[in-house]
Amino acid sequence: MAPLDAADIRSDDPTAFVRETGEVKALDLAVEGAHCAGCIAKIETGLAALGSVRSARLNLSTGRLAVTFAGADEEARTILKTVKSLGYAASPFQPETGEDPGRSEERRLLRALAVAAFAAANVMLLSVSVWAGEGEMDSGTLLLLHYISAVIALPAAAFAGRPFFESAFRALKARSVNMDVPISLAVILALGLSLYELFIGHGDTYFDAAVMLLFFLLIGRYLDSRLRAKAGQAARQLAALQASVAHRIDADGKVKAIPAREVVPGDRLVVAAGDRMPVDGEIVEGRGEIDASLVTGETRPLHLEPGDNVYSGMVSLSGTLTITATAAREDSLLAEIARLVEAGEQSRSTYVRWADRAARLYVPMVHSLAALTLIGWVVIGGSVHAGILNAIAVLIITCPCALALAVPAVQVVACGRLYREGVLVKSGDALERLATTDRVLFDKTGTLTLGKPKLLNPHALRPETIELAAKLARSSHHPLSRAVADAAGMGDTASDIEEVAGGGLQGNYEGERLRFGSAGWLGVDSDSSGPQAHAMEAWFQRGDAAPVRFVFSDALRPDAAEAVQGLRARGLTSELLSGDREGPVAAVARDLKIDTYSAELKPTEKIARIEALAGENPLMVGDGLNDAPALAAAHVSMSMGSAAEISRSAADLVIQGDRLSAIPVAIDVARAARMRVFENFGLAVIYNCIAVPLAVFGFVTPLVAAIAMSASSLLVTANAMRLMRK
Repeated sequence: MAPLDAADIRSDDPTAFVRETGEVKALDLAVEGAHCAGCIAKIETGLAALGSVRSARLNLSTGRLAVTFAGADEEARTILKTVKSLGYAASPFQPETGEDPGRSEERRLLRALAVAAFAAANVMLLSVSVWAGEGEMDSGTLLLLHYISAVIALPAAAFAGRPFFESAFRALKARSVNMDVPISLAVILALGLSLYELFIGHGDTYFDAAVMLLFFLLIGRYLDSRLRAKAGQAARQLAALQASVAHRIDADGKVKAIPAREVVPGDRLVVAAGDRMPVDGEIVEGRGEIDASLVTGETRPLHLEPGDNVYSGMVSLSGTLTITATAAREDSLLAEIARLVEAGEQSRSTYVRWADRAARLYVPMVHSLAALTLIGWVVIGGSVHAGILNAIAVLIITCPCALALAVPAVQVVACGRLYREGVLVKSGDALERLATTDRVLFDKTGTLTLGKPKLLNPHALRPETIELAAKLARSSHHPLSRAVADAAGMGDTASDIEEVAGGGLQGNYEGERLRFGSAGWLGVDSDSSGPQAHAMEAWFQRGDAAPVRFVFSDALRPDAAEAVQGLRARGLTSELLSGDREGPVAAVARDLKIDTYSAELKPTEKIARIEALAGENPLMVGDGLNDAPALAAAHVSMSMGSAAEISRSAADLVIQGDRLSAIPVAIDVARAARMRVFENFGLAVIYNCIAVPLAVFGFVTPLVAAIAMSASSLLVTANAMRLMRK
């Protein structure tokens, strides 16, 4: 069996990466050259103009463009060609190649930064000599120093400015503009004006300002690239955990190594010890220990056998397994989690849309302002030289990097923080909505409780009775049967076991008839009283002996009380909505000190209650299939990581590891993120209110403008990073 290399796995044909998602098709592309909210708007708007495209979302953190479209697979080529025509490099997104599209850009920026730093240091030394020797040096010496500065600055600027010049050229070629157009214009004007001054012999050059401008711009661009790389690290790590190669058993029985993306449901795959599961599947042959920590969060290995399900990302620790694929790689659990992480990072909230609109107005406004500055200085009697210099300063200082980063920086850091806390954010505006909620509505079974019944009265039963009941229970997957089997431990089973629909289990053991099931089936009057009157129950009968009552409870999650108390401490009211009977619901509400609860609710009744509480922006937390409508109807919603797939899809946030204590933490982070956004908007507005008039009236040189612009971006980013602190 020959191993696959990167060339076997890699493909540049986008049609090979199209996947079916319901009524539409999906395609993921890796996009290079996108740096800001304006780039996002440009790409998404350009693709939306295609009649076949249903949605397009670009994640700046990972460079991943998620597109859904209708029509034939060949439409993927049109989508790829459209992105390239907009001025951006693009190719099929292939995490299995191990390539990070941002790493090459990062290295390129670092090389450019090094060249700009070298040139800036040397040109500044020459400039100091010119300033210090002015009046003492003869004109020939001064001119020579300026020529040396030009020899250093021009090639350095040509190399260090490539990230800006190429981006601006692609935009202009596509008959559009972006932030790099005025930046490039400012650098070219500064160099052009310096050359003009040099050739006419005036000596008033600004080579130092041009290279220092590039130096500071590249610092901001590099740090922005690093921030986005760090933010997208979680999604890339998850993508990297997906196996790139699968070993498929062909019809002739031979095992062939294939790219994991080619696996389709129904394929039989071999997973050797030490290998990761390439897709979700079911074990058909073999047994062994499985590292399922990626899925369950538990470090203890699971012992799995034929019939058990496995998920992509799990690792076989011992033995060779044969599995039947139940999902394609892109539809597997690990791929879904990676998409949830990316969705949280790339989602566009109300605040992001505000910043996007402001950024789109930037280019025409700043060009107009620079032109008016030049005209104004000429009209009031100033020199053309001074007018051009001040126009250059305006072009530089008004760069909206701070505004463009105001919301995305906060959103990215907040989603990363929550991911480490075990919460996946599926939409950016979910954080906004979560920050404004005043009431939390909980489902009971599987949310506040474990959803796994436990034998409540083993002390009241004889060990022999529990073991005999387990001999029937071990053959059933019913939750109450599993609880009895767990209480008894390992053991054998009875013979001739039969499951009676609506009744229970019956079988033979050592010549005696054993029955385990409902009270009605065994003819028992279960009208009990006391604290266990409303508990779940089953009855066991041995031969003609009197039936014995087994009492079960669905235990509270260990951190349920802590979560409810934490919400109360934050000023939120908790309420319990359940479809279960009055008794168990009341018991849970009493144990958790929840004052308001409703029992025996249908899904429509839960929605009605949510709508009645609309003024309190309710947060719904649930996990069952019947909770999906309520999750979708709530102001904001959370589901457990172990919830039904439809509930996870309907929820805005997903709690990994099923830790309810993560809910108060998520609310804290959402509230803090909201505050950071407003602070960043304020910082960006204050910066522009101060900086723009100074530049227009000639109080700011291009060099000072470059420093101020970079400082504003760093300030906004540093403010967002405060969210990392607990």
